[in-house]
Amino acid sequence: MSVTRKAVAGAERLVVKVGSSALTTAGSGLDVERLNALVDALAARIAQGSQLVLVSSGAIGAGLAPLALGKRPKDLATQQAAASVGQLQLAHAYAESFGRYALTVGQVLLTSDDVVRRSHYRNAQRTFSRLLALGAVPVVNENDTVATEEIRFGDNDRLAALVAHLIGADALVLLSDVDGLYDGDPRDGATRKIAEVADDSDVEGITVGMSSSGLGTGGMVSKLAAARTAAAAGIPVLLAAASEASRALSTAEVGTAFAAADSRLSARRFWLGYAAGPTGRLQLDDGAVAAVVRRRRSLLAAGITGVSGDFQAGDVVELVDPAQRVVARGVVAFDATELPELIGRSSHELPAEQRREVVHADDLVPLRP
Repeated sequence: MSVTRKAVAGAERLVVKVGSSALTTAGSGLDVERLNALVDALAARIAQGSQLVLVSSGAIGAGLAPLALGKRPKDLATQQAAASVGQLQLAHAYAESFGRYALTVGQVLLTSDDVVRRSHYRNAQRTFSRLLALGAVPVVNENDTVATEEIRFGDNDRLAALVAHLIGADALVLLSDVDGLYDGDPRDGATRKIAEVADDSDVEGITVGMSSSGLGTGGMVSKLAAARTAAAAGIPVLLAAASEASRALSTAEVGTAFAAADSRLSARRFWLGYAAGPTGRLQLDDGAVAAVVRRRRSLLAAGITGVSGDFQAGDVVELVDPAQRVVARGVVAFDATELPELIGRSSHELPAEQRREVVHADDLVPLRP
């Protein structure tokens, strides 16, 4: 058994994410039998002494049948209407199912602001901490009833990775309708399931696709991105089928395991790298990329070749290399309107009041290219 699987199996605090396709069907809406089977596995893990946060998709899918909708709607207004009806059904079903084990459920509805804005981020941390201390099971979903930009591909997978770091989870378990990560389409008999992912080199060149269920917004692309995000931040991840939830949450000897990076990012650096929404881009020359990424130095105006976006000093921006790959994120010290006349100039060429770092090393997080 790998070190990663042992870490997942022994995690004292973990986040479990389950997708729409594991809980709902297009014709019948919420599948209570499958939901109960999931809760059986979650309750067994809690009985072993673990604290658990459940990130659950399925609100829109659960609202389809009550509204006589045959398939997931494409327009935003109908999606929000379905979410409004389905969220109540989903919350009630979880409350009843966890109630079989005398466990209390707390519903937490989030939008991107709650994990992107620092003040909201801290408030969410306190809410989760108190719910867990009181012995409740937080059930998290995106607030799809009012969300606009958030109803999109892969959002709850990303949300699960953000919540895992936010609560200081020891592991993240992603449950879906696929039993792991494959090196191609799993419906093709020639593909191979990847059991262990030690680092990014193990998933280079892999082609993964969208969900074929037509119920959720995610797919293997979003799950892989979420797993890599959490692993890079120091959180081990297990990707498995919801039908194998019992084994995934006990021995962890199923699915694909993603090894965690050696060190865990601080809350601020994780927020900078993965949670905050960038408002612009700074294009760097090769020398600046080397300084920022390899030597962890501050970004100076001399290394910038281009600026895009509408941002102000204090906003988060992406730093991209000459090939337009994002190599870092950071808090910019100048407005977008100030930078064009500064870029490419050495510090001694600038007025005294502008001789400062464009992005200070303390406010900068290198990312995978």
